[in-house]
This record gives sequence, C-alpha cells and structure tokens, in this order.
Amino acid sequence: MEQTPPAPASAEELRAQIVLRYEGLSKRLKQIARHILDEPNDFALETLSVIASRCGVQPSTIVRFAKTFGFEGASQMQRLFRDGLLSSHAALGYSERIRQLNEATHDETAKPADLLSEFVEGNILALQNLTQTVSRQEIEAAVEMISRASTVHVTGFRRAFPVASYLVYSLLQAGKRTVFIDGVAGLAMPQVKSIAPDDLLIAISYHPYAAETVAVVEAAREGGARVLAISDSAVSPISAPADLALLTRESEVRSFRSLSASMCLAQALVINFAFAATQPGETRPRKRRNAS
Repeated sequence: MEQTPPAPASAEELRAQIVLRYEGLSKRLKQIARHILDEPNDFALETLSVIASRCGVQPSTIVRFAKTFGFEGASQMQRLFRDGLLSSHAALGYSERIRQLNEATHDETAKPADLLSEFVEGNILALQNLTQTVSRQEIEAAVEMISRASTVHVTGFRRAFPVASYLVYSLLQAGKRTVFIDGVAGLAMPQVKSIAPDDLLIAISYHPYAAETVAVVEAAREGGARVLAISDSAVSPISAPADLALLTRESEVRSFRSLSASMCLAQALVINFAFAATQPGETRPRKRRNAS
C-alpha cells in the first residue's frame, strides 16, 4: 500500500512540493495549487469557504488537497502560511487589494480622469507587489545569466510582445548581442535553431500562455540553452522548464491588464546588466569560434 509522504514543515517546503508534483495533480487540485502559489496570504487569512470560492472548487477538495500533501486536514496546512508567509508590512494580499479596487470603481459612467486614477492605482499596486514576487537574489542571478550568455535570444508573443521588443532594444543599446525571436512570417522555430548551448533564451508569457512561446522554450531546452522566464506563475508552461523564473502579477482593472510591472522588471534587468558590464572583473561571454 502506497504511503502518504510526510507533510511539509514550512510554507516554502510546501511550495517546492507543489511545483515538483504539479503536473501529476488532477484539474481541481491544480486550481488549488496555483492559488496557493499565487495567493499564499489567502490561505493564511481567509476561511475555507472563501478560499474554495476563489479557487472554483468545493471546500472538501481543499481538504483532499491537504491530505494529498501529507496534512491531516486543511487547517494544518493553513497554519504554515499563518506562521511563515504573512508579510509583516501587508495585511492584505495583492489580489485582495485589486478586488477591493475593482469593487470601488464599478461606475460605468466614470469620467476619463477617474478612469486614469483607477489604472494608476492598479499599476501602483502591481509595482509594489513586484518587490514581493522577485527577490534580490533572483535579480542578481538573472543578470549573471545575461552577462554569461554569448548571445541573448528574446521571445514573447501576443500581450508579452511589447515587453520582449523592449528587452531586445534595451539590451542592444547596452551592448549585448541580442536576437529577437519574433516569429515574423512564421519563422519562430527556424529562428530557434540558431540558439547555441552557450546562449540564453529570455521568454515572456502570461495566462493564457502563447503556444508559440511554449514551443520556443521547449526547443531551446532541447538544444541545451539556458532559459530565463518572465511569467505569472511558478507552474506556468514556461516557468517549469526554465532555469530561473521571475514572477510578475500585473494589475487588472475593469478587465484590462497592464504591463507596468513587467516593463519595470525589464528595465531593472537591463540597467543592472549595463552597470555590471562596466565593473572591473565582470564575467564576459566566451566568443564563438568561426566555423572552418
């Protein structure tokens, strides 16, 4: 008889187990898993019925999820978040504050200036949340990956396209050899073939994830290249196979999602790279040998 693994001793251990076992979970359990990864404060502050409603499942499914990961019940799992994941300076999670903003701004006759204020406030929340989802260590690791790469390839389709094009432009301006995998004329996959094992692919995609971006990531990994993902979940189809994933949660006001946090993150990556490249003793990429 298969034994249930011991319950994780901390919220971080639980997160790691969720990412590791995510693909093997049922559809309903995946919904809970994503909510835990994206909104840990919900599990610390809210009742089981509220959490279940936000996950789109029954409360009994959350209990089943907890037992799947070795807990006796949901309350034992929630205790991990109360003990370890509650921010000392933010009583409400990001999504809860966005929900409150949307509830307060439902007037369909709002004036243009009022709409501007709503989007500004939503983007401020997204930018503040960025410091919670991307750590100093992750930024430093991402900059080192860019610095060490012989060539940086960047891809991002649909909503992520502006972020990808900005990264290409800025990295080129900073003196980094950069290639844009833009898929023009349906050439995305042929473009991927130019990625070498000592290159880096930066892939950007958000839910619902662009199939083109997922395919480029898979092809790059098959070719032995490293992958830096910018996405909205640790278990997104581009985050899971990546060497490093930087997570951004954009604001959504009146059903419109912005790109302010992603653009800010892109700027931080490029400026940090440009600064590191001017320092003595920085790591320089190896030059490729010309084919004989």
